[in-house]
Amino acid sequence: MKTWGEALGRGAGAHFSRVGRLRRALLLLAAAACTAAALLYWRQQTDPSDRRPLHVYSSVSPIMTSNLYYKNKSSSATPSAASSLNFTIISVPQWTWICRSDRCERLLASESVPLQSLPTCNMLCASTQLWPQPTGPVSLATAAVPVRADQYSLKIIYSPSRAVTEHLNDAFGLFKDDLRHLERSHGDNRHMDVGTPREVIVRVSVNGTADPRLRLNTDESYTLNMRPNGNIILVDISAQSFCGARHGFETMSQLIWLDPYAGSLLTLEAANVQDKPRFHYRGLLLDTARNYFSVKEILRTIDAMAACKLNTFHWHASDSQSFPLKLNSAPRLAEHGAYSPGAIYTQEDVKTIVRRAKLRGIRVLIEVDAPAHVGRAWAWGPEAGLGHLAYCVEQTPWNSYCGEPPCGQLNPRNPHVYDLLTHIYAEIIKLTDVDDIFHLGGDEVSERCWKQHFNDTDPMNLWLDFTRQALKSLQRANGGRLPELTLLWSSRLTRSPYLEKLDVKNIGIQIWGSSSWPESRAVLDAGFRSIISHVDAWYLDCGFGSWRDSSDGHCGPYRSWQRVYEHRPWVDEQPASLSSADVNPWRIDGGAACQWTEQLGPGGLDSRVWPRAAALAERLWSDRSEGAAADVYLRLDTQRARLVAKGVRAAPLWPQWCSHNPHACL
Repeated sequence: MKTWGEALGRGAGAHFSRVGRLRRALLLLAAAACTAAALLYWRQQTDPSDRRPLHVYSSVSPIMTSNLYYKNKSSSATPSAASSLNFTIISVPQWTWICRSDRCERLLASESVPLQSLPTCNMLCASTQLWPQPTGPVSLATAAVPVRADQYSLKIIYSPSRAVTEHLNDAFGLFKDDLRHLERSHGDNRHMDVGTPREVIVRVSVNGTADPRLRLNTDESYTLNMRPNGNIILVDISAQSFCGARHGFETMSQLIWLDPYAGSLLTLEAANVQDKPRFHYRGLLLDTARNYFSVKEILRTIDAMAACKLNTFHWHASDSQSFPLKLNSAPRLAEHGAYSPGAIYTQEDVKTIVRRAKLRGIRVLIEVDAPAHVGRAWAWGPEAGLGHLAYCVEQTPWNSYCGEPPCGQLNPRNPHVYDLLTHIYAEIIKLTDVDDIFHLGGDEVSERCWKQHFNDTDPMNLWLDFTRQALKSLQRANGGRLPELTLLWSSRLTRSPYLEKLDVKNIGIQIWGSSSWPESRAVLDAGFRSIISHVDAWYLDCGFGSWRDSSDGHCGPYRSWQRVYEHRPWVDEQPASLSSADVNPWRIDGGAACQWTEQLGPGGLDSRVWPRAAALAERLWSDRSEGAAADVYLRLDTQRARLVAKGVRAAPLWPQWCSHNPHACL
């Protein structure tokens, strides 16, 4: 039996033991707090580019809870308080954005300020954030709901052909792939719960052409209607062509974004868009002859074009420097003209590029330049018993025979040249499935070269005769009929008196000269169908200095995206020589930016082209009368972020601080 004193002693010992355990617990808590403070201090001192405070939250409680669907223009979610001694150190956002007076303002994140990411604020504030800006009425909700890629489904209400149905299904598959890629990019940190993802049913009706290809007369218009129906989001897309419906998919994708704070995709819960392009031809030229670009880079370029609703990939496949295109009809061209066996585009490569382009609503226009801009690829004629297919190949001094080394141009009096061209053109048409438009090249012929070999004839007349013979080759290659539009580059041949000798019914001109040159306007005044590629606005290779000893080997200055955007050469459409009663003869089908690659190689393509080509895309789609206003900066910055999220290494418009505080930079 214990005595009272023994019981008291044991009770006191137990009391002091509990005090000791509590003291140890407090010491551990203090140590954890000191550790957190030290980590915070270290983080702020060592990572000045992203000084996000480290907050201590309970690993038991949710970091942030919000069942709101952003019914207002800013979220009201706030961080939860710590509710457990089981601590976890988690990096949380430093900044939050709120919409005030139709603009997003950046604030330090805290428990007293609603936490909202910049992408969400941008999408729910004043600007439409669509690129290119639609040409018809637009109505967008200011409420957003969570979605997931695997909960989007397609229902084809009406399709005019099996081919259109297959293209719609495959294009929708690419749309979902893009969403999955976006989902995978969010990382693991989630700071808020935005609720259960909604199911989205996309219903499509194509009520026009049964041909899924992009044609010169394709109606690319579409309407999009998105609305909630219970727990489901219904999206109705109506178009007259597959291409129009695909543009509807693209606009729908721009109503979806990744919220980095939620780690979830969000979409506007309602939208109405009516849209169609101003111009039918909206192109980007890529030169793969001066320097070789991989198929992967070309596919990424096509995906970026589609994101901006550009519709023509002008593939300048050959030049005097190299001939990287392996053709079954003329395999020796690549054998003698490619830089290496690894710098060749095979038949399968071309088919892969064409297939992706078709599903993105883009035509591939392959140009094998002639009669100039040919080189050693054509020098094998004598050994094959075909005579000289080309003259002046790598002639020196080069600056007496061509604009840049190496020189070379086709023999206009060798019939084997035209037989080869017939086979080449037929194979290109078969590979691309484009037979209503074709590009013959046709620029910068050296009169001296031909005069040296044919001193009995005016070189300009030889050039004119070559063009007519090449057209006959194209006609044979295209089943006995010429394409609706056959393009030539503007040149000395498109100046008077030779311009008047060209067939205005079948020939169109891609005008590359300066917009201020009289010969550029003369083509338009003569009534030729035209594609505008003015060097003073839409040549993306300009402004990087000379790559040769001569300072003449470059154009300058750099064409900024603002310069690209603000160029509207068709606004003065009435020639001064015409009275008001005359019909305007200008026939502008559209335009194209040109990326020549003398000073551009693999790895640098994205930042050189984007976002400048996106600026061209809106000019040719919407043709808004105003210049690069504040809204344009904001939307283009958002579009640039979309391209980056797709893996396109687009150049920034401005410092990141301006993206965080855009109105302070305008």
